[in-house]
Amino acid sequence: MTQLHPVIKKAVIPAAGLGTRFLPATKATPKEMLPVVDKPAIQYVVEEAVSAGLDDILMITGRNKRALEDHFDRNYELESALIAKGDDDKLKKVQESSDLATMHYVRQGDPRGLGHAVLCAEPHVGDEPFAVLLGDDLIDPRDPLLRRMTEIQQRSGGTVVALMEVDPSQVHLYGCAAVEHTGESDVVRITGLVEKPDAADAPSNYAVIGRYVLDPAIFGILRETEPGRGGEIQLTDALQKLAADETVGGPVHGVVFRGRRYDTGDRGDYLRAIVRLACEREDLGPEFRTWLRHYVTEEM
Repeated sequence: MTQLHPVIKKAVIPAAGLGTRFLPATKATPKEMLPVVDKPAIQYVVEEAVSAGLDDILMITGRNKRALEDHFDRNYELESALIAKGDDDKLKKVQESSDLATMHYVRQGDPRGLGHAVLCAEPHVGDEPFAVLLGDDLIDPRDPLLRRMTEIQQRSGGTVVALMEVDPSQVHLYGCAAVEHTGESDVVRITGLVEKPDAADAPSNYAVIGRYVLDPAIFGILRETEPGRGGEIQLTDALQKLAADETVGGPVHGVVFRGRRYDTGDRGDYLRAIVRLACEREDLGPEFRTWLRHYVTEEM
């Protein structure tokens, strides 16, 4: 009989980065609040967690990130104004973000890397397995990656990491996994991880993308992990230790994602994400696609 592990209930979203690639827009506005069409990027991430059954969410923030808390809180003045106008559609949109999930917040303080940000979640998470979602990766809701990851973790225990096959020329931009194939086409066993290797040193072209389901044993490893690449505590280094010795926190599996992913961490990819999502919207798509065709044909 297949052993079932504890159901995952909590998600952690690190959101303490400075967003320097989007300056000057992020001088006073958190990069996570930059709009993707008409919703801030961070709301897509919270919605993804909730759709996978994780409605207890801890956001790791930092200085100048108060807008994140305000966005997921009630705005009584705005709601009252919309009620007075009888604008039910806009009222519903405003209330969606505050009704999504039970939100918690903790400040990271010093920007010491993703591993340190995850470690800040220990008092909230305790000894339960939990998910980590990075805000730069938006996963299309039609491709339920996180739900698949939680299914694998509940069945096998340990840790599950989201992977994506990339061109070898791009592998230096990601953490990279050494893998062993299993009997499932989208599941591999991870035997090692390297943070942003040169193409010649990469163990594969399986790149780590921003979704993790972690065994709580990761906290003990992170406390002992020395700063690595960039002088930061790298989550990849801690995952490498888990992969090397499954007696510590169980096996490390990877789910190979072949669905739709939107990268909002790069300016060019951020613009492409907006165009793709706008084109697919029922309310915006037809008119926008027509304009886009004319623009590409006539102006370019």
